[in-house]
Formats: sequence, structure tokens, C-alpha cells
Amino acid sequence: MIIASVLADLPPDLNPLTVTATRIEAPLLEVPAAVSSVAIRDAGLGVNLSDSLGAVPGLLARDRQNYAQDTQISVRGFGARSTFGIRGVRLYVDGIPATQPDGQGQVSHFNLATAQRVEILRGPFSALYGNSSGGVIQLFTADGAGEPSLNGGVALGSFSTHRVNVGSEGEVGSWRYNFGYMDFGTDGARGHSAATRESMQLKVGAKLADNHQLTLLYNDFDAPDAQDPLGLTSAQFNADPWQAAPVSLQFNTRKSASQRQGGVLYDWQLSDAQQLHLMGYTGRRTVLQYLSIPAGPQANPAHSGGVVDLGTRYEGGEMRWSGDLYPLQLVAGLTYDGLSQRRRGFENFIGSTLGVRGALRRDELNKVHAFDQYAQAALRLTPSWSAQLGIRHSEVQFKSDDDYVRAGNADDSGSADYSATTPVASLLWRPRSDLSLYGAFGRGFETPTFAELAYRSDGAGLNFALDPARTRHFELGTKWQSATAHAELALFRADTRDELVVASSSGGRSVYANAGRTRREGVELGAGFAFASRWQSGLTYTWLQATVREGEGALVSGNRIPGVPHSALAATLNWTEGSWQAELQGSYLSRVMVNDANAESAPPYALFNLTLSHRWQQPSSQVQVFLRVDNLLDRRYVGSVIVNDANGRFYESGAGRALLLGLRLAQ
Repeated sequence: MIIASVLADLPPDLNPLTVTATRIEAPLLEVPAAVSSVAIRDAGLGVNLSDSLGAVPGLLARDRQNYAQDTQISVRGFGARSTFGIRGVRLYVDGIPATQPDGQGQVSHFNLATAQRVEILRGPFSALYGNSSGGVIQLFTADGAGEPSLNGGVALGSFSTHRVNVGSEGEVGSWRYNFGYMDFGTDGARGHSAATRESMQLKVGAKLADNHQLTLLYNDFDAPDAQDPLGLTSAQFNADPWQAAPVSLQFNTRKSASQRQGGVLYDWQLSDAQQLHLMGYTGRRTVLQYLSIPAGPQANPAHSGGVVDLGTRYEGGEMRWSGDLYPLQLVAGLTYDGLSQRRRGFENFIGSTLGVRGALRRDELNKVHAFDQYAQAALRLTPSWSAQLGIRHSEVQFKSDDDYVRAGNADDSGSADYSATTPVASLLWRPRSDLSLYGAFGRGFETPTFAELAYRSDGAGLNFALDPARTRHFELGTKWQSATAHAELALFRADTRDELVVASSSGGRSVYANAGRTRREGVELGAGFAFASRWQSGLTYTWLQATVREGEGALVSGNRIPGVPHSALAATLNWTEGSWQAELQGSYLSRVMVNDANAESAPPYALFNLTLSHRWQQPSSQVQVFLRVDNLLDRRYVGSVIVNDANGRFYESGAGRALLLGLRLAQ
């Protein structure tokens, strides 16, 4: 469970779990927001972030069984529409954005071999991070400590899956480091879904003086030619849920992605009460994707082709000052993020040969710059009452220079500027040391990404007619924890104007539009407790009503927002006896609408996973062996959906019963 293992055997007044999600570091019970801190699972594949996020209320991480696309992550229903990548949720690794300034993010490059924990922030306070609607997910790499040591592991499983990782961490003089390399490959649970990945993460830090701290970060990620089986129609899914869409074989749909990124963090303790934090980063990401668009539509001179070639350079930085002037805590900062992307499109055929790069059909240079300013204050009103106020001003500028101008394809250059001021406010009451109650309000806004601007229904060029989505978010919550148990409850409502929705999606090409008004309201419950000295259990439940309030175009008032389940339940039961450990996981997801018309839906399903592990502690090393069985009952189910797919290929199948055997070694 999320924090049960941290709290076990500790008195409630110690309150050991401290989080940073709201930018003001505080014990969990002092945070007026829905926050979870999750340890990275050590008995699993170690490739998909979704493996560690299954027990977070309000968050849905769906493994698509498709490594050509990213994990499908949504928070309180925000981000569910994304056909690839992560939308509506801000992503960070060690304080460096994994979300680009236009709002598009990815978690594929997250190196879990070096990771320590993940913090998830849901609700109004996510507005303090800018250009998102639902929440914030932050991955933290472990700091190296102690004598230099080696670690590694191997995992082998169904579908010819393998994962090998090696690493080292420790301290050398005043420097500490953590290095990890991972190699992964699979033939895939579905046809035409083979993939390979390599990932490397390096974190180096040093205390330069009593009040100066330097941290250097580097990430390298490569995923060549990941096959894309595409979605299935209802008939195809019922006939064989693990088949690839026939058109994916015809066009050999696939995607290659690579990323190199470096960052630096500098912390200067100005005084006992003041600190200055500086961050800078730069990187390059390339994507080459082959789609399944037929040759016929590409005869239109305004068509951009069936091969997407993206070369992206990005950079950014942050300067943040914080002061602890009891009873007042202050934080203020500036952030800048920039992106320059060369987008080219090619035909996906040469003559009668399909699935190859043909003639050039699109060539443009797209740039986006985001400059934000924010300030936040936390005030201790009385020993049991506290308040927080925050505000952020965001400016996001898009510009496109069209270098492909031909007869029938006019110059589609253009630009768009978006800006918003997003306040947040909260009030928290602690009537007892083990209990807190809070209320929070915030406004958020979300610009279209370049991926959402990329296509228009009337031809080539960017869709600058799109407006940003703007959200008002309310939340009431309570948290309780004791030495052996914890519980949290959050009630929320989010009203969005001009929500960005999929108007149509075909062959990997999605056209977006603005909706009228939508509402998400729900209840999130999480609880966990330890009992009988050897047992721990946990339960999370999310009830979410996501509906269209005022429809426009294809949206119908009263219909459910596609991609968002009504109910989600997760439960765990953990047993430990000496060096043995066993865990049973169960999850349930209600049916999910797949299009705006609510004409079809993915059926509900329940899954069970079982993990058994054993550790051997040696004088200078530790060995762990584990066996994991996913989908224990071998259920057929829809793992994720492709919202509003124009060809009716809405359904991405989950895997059948799968075995994974692993070995971990650490000095």
C-alpha cells in the first residue's frame, strides 16, 4: 500500500512522511492537498511506471501493451483523451520537467532502476506548476550513499520478455553518485508489438561548502522500431483480442524514439531561514513514426503524409527562493521552458510498396516558449489552523514557419499566444495530532500541444483556432494516520470551459476541437493498515462522474466523457515472514465510453496479480528472487482505449496470464 510500510511501528506524532508536491515541504498531514508518495516496486518488470501506480486514488495508469505509444495516464479524468504521450498532467524527474512547454509529456524515458519514489499531486494545487489540469507526477532518483557498491538484476517472462539492469551507487570523497543502465526487450502480448529499449540514468551530487549543493543529471533513452499493433474494432477484439489490426501489418506501423537530456541543480543556503534554488536543463528528442494512412487520401496536395519525422531541441530553467519566517513560509520563482521542433511529413509508400518513407509532404519549424512567475505563502494561524495562498502567471507562445509551400498547399505559417493567471488557496485544520481536514480551490489552464495543433480537418497546417481549456477546481479532504494504519478521503469538483477533445482520430492522426463545458466530480478513498504482525492490506477506490455539461459539435450534453471510468477499485494483501514475502493485488475498472456519442464502451473487468519473493542477506550483499503472475485468472479485457478513433478501432487489449521470474543483487 502507499504509505502503510512507512508508518508501521512508528507513533503518530512522529509523522515521518514528508512531501514536497505543493512546493512547500511539509509532513503529509500538514499538506492541504491530495498527495501520495509511492515507493518504486522492486519485485516486477521495472520498465513501466504503471506497475507502481496502481494503488493511487484518482489516478489511472493503463498499460497499453503497445510500446510504440506511452503509458496512458489520467488524473481525475484529465489526460484520458490522449492517444499517445501524457496530457493534462505535469511530469518531473528530480525537479526537471518531463513535460514540454506545450504540455506534452512522456514517461517512457523514466529509468526505474535508479528511482526511489514517486510523488503524485492531484487537484487544485497542480495549478502552481502551470499548463496542466489534473495533477503532477514527480519521480525522484535515489541519492548515492555509503561505500561504492554494485547492483543489478535480470527478469525473464512471457512473450519472450527480458530485462537486464546494472548499476552502481555510493560516495567518493565529497561526491555521491547513482548510475543505472537498463536493457529491455519483448515480442509483445499482441501480434506486431515487439519492442526494445535501452535507458541510462546518472545522478552525481556534491556538497561544495557548508551551504552550497550541486547536482548533475544525465539521461539517455533509445527505443528503435517499436511495432504498433494499433487498436481493434469490437468485432476484432471479440474474435481475437491479441491480434494486431490487419492494417498495421500492411503498413508495418512502428515508431522509433530517442532522447538525450542533461540537467544541473544548484542549492544555496543563504541563511538558516532562506534558500536559493537554481535549475537548468537541455535535451534533444527524435521521433520517427510510420502510420497506417492509405495512399488515396494522400493524393490531396494539402495532406501531410503517413510518416511523421520530429526532431526536437528543448531547454529551460528555474530560479526559486524560499524563506521560513515562522509563522510564515514563502516561496517565489521564475521558470522558462523553450522548444524548437522540426516537423516533417512523408508519404508512407513508394509506388506499390507500403510502410516505407516516400516523398516529402510537410516541412515546418515549430517553436514554443513558456515564461511563468509564481509565488506562494503558507501561514500558521494557530497551533491547529494553517492557510496557504498561491498564484502563478503563465505565458505560452507558439510559432510555426511553413517551409513546404506548393501548388494546392499554401503557406500555413502562423502563431498563437496564450496566457493565464491561476490562483490557489487552502485552509487546513488539525483537531488532533493524527487527523487533519482541509479545503482547497484553484484555477488551472491547459494550452493545446503541438501534437493537438498538428492537424486540421480542412487540410495541412496547424490548428491555431484551438483555445486553451480553463478549469475551476474545488476539493475537500481529510487524512488520518496512526502507528499501524492510515486513511484519506477527498471530494472534488472540476468545471472546465473549452476542454480540448478529439474530434476525429484515424491512422495515428488526431484532429482536436474545443468542447463547451465539462464537469468532473468524484470521491477518492485510500486506506491501509498492518495487523497480526505479518500482514498488511490496502484499499483505494475512486468514483468519478465525468460528463459534458454544454455540448458543441459531436459532444452531447449529458454524455459521459470518453476514456474515463465511473469506478476504479484496487486492493492489496501483503504477507511477510522473515525473508519471505507474498502479495496479492486485485483491481476493478468499470466500463469506459470510447467516443463522444457514447455509442460503444469497453466492458468492465477485474484482475488479480500475485507476487512471491525471497531474500538472502549475506555479509556484503543481498539477493532477491521473485516470481510474479499477472492476470492470474487469464481474463480477456480492454487494457486501454483510443478515444474517437475514426475507424472504430477503439480497443487495445490487455495481456493474458503472464509469468515473470526475476533476480536482484545488491552489494
